[in-house]
Amino acid sequence: MKISAAESQIMDALWRAGPLTAEGVFAEVGQAQGWASGTVKTLITRLLKKKAIEGRREAGGYLYHPLISRSDYVLEESQGLVDRLFGGQVAPLVAHFAEQRALSPQDIAHLKKLIADLDDE
Repeated sequence: MKISAAESQIMDALWRAGPLTAEGVFAEVGQAQGWASGTVKTLITRLLKKKAIEGRREAGGYLYHPLISRSDYVLEESQGLVDRLFGGQVAPLVAHFAEQRALSPQDIAHLKKLIADLDDE
């Protein structure tokens, strides 16, 4: 499922604070993004068509909630990035970031721990 950058803002609001009405989504992200309420409703409609979210009728209108988890979305997006840019290899991705921006001592310690944990498995 392909979710645009704007649609991902809606998804983030629903993962963080959902379920929400369209007005609730607008309050969470619309104003900060400079979007009109109609823009938010259009993005919600697109996500409904993609079956990324679902709406159910409540007394005050429709209440929207995600049908995919944030972790599943992040996994799919990150795997797509690694596949497209690094031929499915994670090591070149890490090397790229290490070469392009300085890793903090905390970053390095975290990477070492991840590798040690993987070695233990």
